[in-house]
Amino acid sequence: MWTSFFKGIEFLFVDVLMKPMDWLAELELSNWWLANTITWVFIIICSVAFAYWLKQLRFFAANNDDDQDTTAHSFLK
Repeated sequence: MWTSFFKGIEFLFVDVLMKPMDWLAELELSNWWLANTITWVFIIICSVAFAYWLKQLRFFAANNDDDQDTTAHSFLK
């Protein structure tokens, strides 16, 4: 009973969930740029989010909306 249970888990992870990773590993041998497209997309998304975050920080700093007091939280008093 337990053997078939663990073989089912093996099938799920090896033959189903990791197939895209196997495909990317094979693709990397022929075209590195295409294989790393997902990485580049995440880098672009993170860069845009970081730039937006910095823009918002500057906006709140210019309007003096940010509370720089060290006692801004009740547990710091």
